[in-house]
Amino acid sequence: MTKANDDITFERLREVMHYDPVTGDFTRRISLGANAPAGEIAGSLKPSGYVTIDIDGKRYRAHRLAWLYVTGEHPRSMVDHRDNIRNHNWWSNLRLADHQQNGANSRPKRFNTSGYKGVYWCKQTEKWRAKINVDRRQIHLGSFSTREEAAAAYAHGAARYFGEFSRTHAGVNISPPPY
Repeated sequence: MTKANDDITFERLREVMHYDPVTGDFTRRISLGANAPAGEIAGSLKPSGYVTIDIDGKRYRAHRLAWLYVTGEHPRSMVDHRDNIRNHNWWSNLRLADHQQNGANSRPKRFNTSGYKGVYWCKQTEKWRAKINVDRRQIHLGSFSTREEAAAAYAHGAARYFGEFSRTHAGVNISPPPY
């Protein structure tokens, strides 16, 4: 991850952009060049999945600008997308998170073969195991006959250790903006 660019001030952001907290879109208040006319929705979707916006020759991630626009302060930590979709920048979908909370809200890894977060097959015991990482420690949650039992153990552990940031195979239900 690249270092967050927090050079822009609250006043300058409000001068050049309007943020709609319902849709998550930024609209340019003034023209910042031929490719950035006033009245147009600002930003472009990057391969990383984040929307970035160029202002005064610098690139900013839209979710961090949304935090600044609404609160008047640069985010003091990560800005997490509740639904885990990086371009869903409406206000109700954003929250501050530390590194562990952000990781707890991540999706299962690409190499996951069980279909469930925190669940893997143990060849030695021929059982499904559930594990969770908390404060850089791996906690074994148990061995089970079925993937579903192991997934239930992970879901219980995630709720216990991560609360509102827990994400299991079922994901998080956040309604899309009404537009």
